[in-house]
Amino acid sequence: MTTSATLGEIVAALGGELDGDAARRIERIGALAEADAATLSFVAQPRYAALLASTAAGGVIVSPALRAQVGAGTATITTADPYLYFARLTQWWAARRDPPEPPGIHASAVVEPGAVVDAQARVGALAYVGRGARIAAGVVIGAQAHVGRDAVVGEGSRIAARAYIGERCRLGARCVVQPGAVIGGDGFGFAPDRDAQGRWVKIEQLGAVLVGDDVEIGANTCIDRGALGDTVIAEGAKLDNLIQVAHNVRIGAHTAIAGCVGIAGSATIGAHCLIGGAAMIAGHLEIADHVRISGGTLVSHSIKRPGHYTAVFPLDDNAAWEKNAATLRQLHRLRERVRELEKKTAG
Repeated sequence: MTTSATLGEIVAALGGELDGDAARRIERIGALAEADAATLSFVAQPRYAALLASTAAGGVIVSPALRAQVGAGTATITTADPYLYFARLTQWWAARRDPPEPPGIHASAVVEPGAVVDAQARVGALAYVGRGARIAAGVVIGAQAHVGRDAVVGEGSRIAARAYIGERCRLGARCVVQPGAVIGGDGFGFAPDRDAQGRWVKIEQLGAVLVGDDVEIGANTCIDRGALGDTVIAEGAKLDNLIQVAHNVRIGAHTAIAGCVGIAGSATIGAHCLIGGAAMIAGHLEIADHVRISGGTLVSHSIKRPGHYTAVFPLDDNAAWEKNAATLRQLHRLRERVRELEKKTAG
């Protein structure tokens, strides 16, 4: 569906100070460098300000500090936080472009007896809702998605195609679960049976996953159910694609985690943390609130204070890397030798 709006309509809906033709029609939201007269773009960082004078964009969202740098012929929407304005604009634009489908249960869906599906919810083709599950108003369950027995999906949440919500798991309101995500798969728990030649005996995972309001869980991310207690994802947390969250992990409110992160069992991550892609967090650790972890970092011990933490060995050609790695292994011995030399020198 093609979407367009005038600058006046956008400002009426989202605010901001418009300088330019309110009747100018915008047909797309796009990057500054590729923009044309029907494009609305934005600049959130001063390093892109040089593009403002030459852009062909019909309009640009800027901060007050950059407004004067916009070239003639380009309308401006001035706001204190252009990036936040852009985020809200994308939501408004998407809602106009993709109006919600009407509620109802597709003829091919399976809703077990005892499940409660609100009349204002939508259950897509070939989806499954187990007995005792509760689906609130405004929920959308995509094609082939699975909502297990006694699970709860809160008001306005969206479960995309082929996502899995396990039995007894609970999602709050306005959550988004992207395609292929698994919430409530079994945690990785086995006990060795030494009397049976070291065979593994499965530990049944008796807990669930509790997800707060306004949480987003990316495609193919897996959140394991707790072994005894529950795995908990607090309100407002944002998880990217391909993340592994092991059993009994707790993630605090409004923490954002980038793709391919692995979090081992029973780790506790605080609120308002930022965790870069491919970081690894060992089990049973505690990470304080307001901690930032760089991508690729291995977190091997608890972090008790807010701050920015990094543990990434720099990229180098292989021969140099091997020499540096060999040197690192000798650092403790070298430190002791330096101490001995300092003692002799001092004496």
